Amino acid sequence: MRLAPQPSAQPLRLIVLLLLTTGVIASPVLSAGCPDRCVCDDQLVVQCAGKHLTTFPVNLPLATRQLIISNNRIVELPPLALNYLSDLVYLDCSNNSLTEISESTFGNLRKLAYLDLSFNTLTRIEDRTFGPLLSLVMLRMTDNPGLSEIHPDAFAENAALQVLDVSRNNLTALNITSLIALPALRSVGLSGNPWSCECDNEDLCLWVHLEGFKFQDEGQTVCGSPADMQGRRLGEVGIQLRTLCHQTLGSWDYLFFVVIGFVIFAAGTVSAWVMGVIMVLYERYIKKKDEQLDVDEEEESKETGRTSRSRSDHDNGNLKTSHTV
Repeated sequence: MRLAPQPSAQPLRLIVLLLLTTGVIASPVLSAGCPDRCVCDDQLVVQCAGKHLTTFPVNLPLATRQLIISNNRIVELPPLALNYLSDLVYLDCSNNSLTEISESTFGNLRKLAYLDLSFNTLTRIEDRTFGPLLSLVMLRMTDNPGLSEIHPDAFAENAALQVLDVSRNNLTALNITSLIALPALRSVGLSGNPWSCECDNEDLCLWVHLEGFKFQDEGQTVCGSPADMQGRRLGEVGIQLRTLCHQTLGSWDYLFFVVIGFVIFAAGTVSAWVMGVIMVLYERYIKKKDEQLDVDEEEESKETGRTSRSRSDHDNGNLKTSHTV
């Protein structure tokens, strides 16, 4: 039974704002400083958007709960500086020049609920990149033209994740093993990527087909390859791929198996015959060798008997001679 469409991501923004405001008045700013060219208010919000920054701002209040550094030219998020902000709930890094992030980047941000990495130059998301973000509710990674690979376990530990948007990147395939295991996930953005609609991406296409209500702009989530499927919606080709990728055996397949079976049977028969011949020859060899040993022993016994008789005759002759004398 098809579930009713879930509400849009807009209420999640209200949730994040509530998280930001909860306990703010009672929490004193632990550092009176404020980064150069930024604005800090008594709500623990640090606003550094559009300040032409090229590096991550320094002298941030340690109790900062909302940090906005969008629309700058920042190329790196330094883990040492960022992880001092253990109370951070909202982080907007969109429209910068970030090229990579790693697990250590967000190592101490266990309260972070909203993260925006859109409009950067990310190329790959590594394993456990977002592992420390146990409270992450919304993650946006749209419009990274070079982003072509996301590790299968990148989101494996984000059990609280509700909204994931990776639209308008350069993704051709996505391993959904960890995504389908996220209990809270209810909205996914995949549109604007050149998805490959081939057998290695079958699971993704079927997922979109079966749970289309989760996907934003599902009509724009289309195939980029192969050529005969370009422009077709992923949800539409899911069942087709299941049929194409799991075809029943044809007459040539059955003929192949018959031939292979015959070859195996013939090889087994010949092997058994060869082994039988070898065993027979070996037994004959052993029997002949035993007979030869018996003959040798018999001849040796006869020779021994002759020698004994010769000695006896010689002794008897000596006795006769002595009597005659």
